[in-house]
Amino acid sequence: MGKEEAVTRPAENIAARSSEVILGPNPFVGFRARDVAREVYRVAKLTASQPRLSARVVANFGGELRRIARNESKLAPNPRDKRFADPAWHSDKRYQKWLQSYLAFERMVGDWVGEQKLAAHSRARLQFMLSLVTDALAPSNFPWQPEAIKRFRESGGHSALEGVRHLIRDVRENRGLPAQVDKEPFKIGENLAATAGAVILRTELIELIQYQPRTANVRATPVLIVPPQINKYYIFDLSPEKSLVKGLLEAGMQAFVISWRNPTAEQRDWGLAEYTAAIDTAVSAVCALTGQDRLNLAGACAGGLTLASYVAVRAAAGDRRVNSLTLLVNVLDQAGTGDTPLGLFATPAAIETAKRYSARKGVLDGKDLATAFAWLRPNDLIWSYWVNNVLLGNKPPAFDVLYWNNDSTRLPARLHGEFLDVYKANALTKPGALRLHGVPVDLGKIRCDTYLIAGSTDHITPWKACYCSTRLFRGNNTFVLSNSGHIQSILNPPGNKKAEFWSGGEQGVDAEAWLKSAQHHPGSWWPHWHAWLHQRSGGEQPAPPRLGSEDYQELCAAPGTYVKG
Repeated sequence: MGKEEAVTRPAENIAARSSEVILGPNPFVGFRARDVAREVYRVAKLTASQPRLSARVVANFGGELRRIARNESKLAPNPRDKRFADPAWHSDKRYQKWLQSYLAFERMVGDWVGEQKLAAHSRARLQFMLSLVTDALAPSNFPWQPEAIKRFRESGGHSALEGVRHLIRDVRENRGLPAQVDKEPFKIGENLAATAGAVILRTELIELIQYQPRTANVRATPVLIVPPQINKYYIFDLSPEKSLVKGLLEAGMQAFVISWRNPTAEQRDWGLAEYTAAIDTAVSAVCALTGQDRLNLAGACAGGLTLASYVAVRAAAGDRRVNSLTLLVNVLDQAGTGDTPLGLFATPAAIETAKRYSARKGVLDGKDLATAFAWLRPNDLIWSYWVNNVLLGNKPPAFDVLYWNNDSTRLPARLHGEFLDVYKANALTKPGALRLHGVPVDLGKIRCDTYLIAGSTDHITPWKACYCSTRLFRGNNTFVLSNSGHIQSILNPPGNKKAEFWSGGEQGVDAEAWLKSAQHHPGSWWPHWHAWLHQRSGGEQPAPPRLGSEDYQELCAAPGTYVKG
């Protein structure tokens, strides 16, 4: 293995791990400084009020330290813990004792938390806050860890100089957090969002993109994708090999995508009413341009919440244009999110603080969310990059998913507040709790067929919470479970040897019972979805000879202008 390959492979590995746990487009709340202070106070108070427990766990810790000193300790890291993969952690007695002492400390903290007589939710909050401390103190995060020392010697000190440069840049440009991606290789419209198409409608809020068909014949009923508002649309048209849009086109579908404008404080009053009205404008344009009276809709994450609300309101009004609805990694019933890293800190006080913050600024900046949520998975999203960028002096990985995740947008204060109100009240499970354009939102009014996709390792929208949506709609539901995390569940093209999914489980049962009865499939869920769409997209017809029409002229080539704002 060459030296360049040895340097780049760790970066590729951390990029792959990060892509499984990144937040993606979820405009909710993180934790606040006062949450940290409150948990620190609680630790001090619990320690002082339980001297016997504190003395016992400290004594156990001391006993383990003595065994470590005598080379009698059996403590070892989890074999899957990549932080301690370097052989020196096990072959060099000095490093081994340092590591075992850390593991003993980590165990002591875990034992102390486990002995607390607290409600499950409170214990989880306490455990999470203390894990921030134990994660930060991991021996792998210090400059004298074996891999960093080895790289320093091999590079003649050059790795340390590069690490300092990266640190200075991160302080100046990334709020002190280590950069997750090398942005230089990527350019929107060239190697990202590069599928051929054209903007055929532009309003104050959206650009509507029509894509060039890739087959001689296409299905009559088109597909319109509604992306989340907090990130840019090209998660659906990433690199050519990961483009969901390209996959649809190659399956003979007519594909359209909404590209949201990136709002500023001047658009602070844009809310769900404005965004659903924009969806309706796009729906009318797609139907008019294709000559169809019905279309298939798809949305993800926060875009799925907006889309489901829109479909419910139009269904209540007797609008039959929506032929089917696909929702990707989307939670509509928030009851199942309480134990997620997001749910732990979504207290009423935190929600009101988040609303006041965005109201004061006029927008919620995606970078604010990225900073807060990086601390929800610090080993994957902070410390692994600290080691790679600063201690080893490597460049961050050039990874398309991470580029997209860092290309965040802003959210209008009103829309952010409405999202938080929906989350707090679990409004979409209560008919009429949310109203749009004066019409009560009742998901039970949605009687079209639905296709719901979730990720088995998704910690943002847990799959069991996604599954609850099957009980909210009245049409035929198809639930599919992919074997990936939040974003990678969407980016799951054919050819991925690790891909697998489950479908066809028993209807009307709980999530675990559904999984037990579901059929396992190797490979990507995309062909399964394409086949499902084909059954709901009419017959084949010749592909349109050109994009746009007399009423919807080509304004510019895809990816358009709003994606660059």
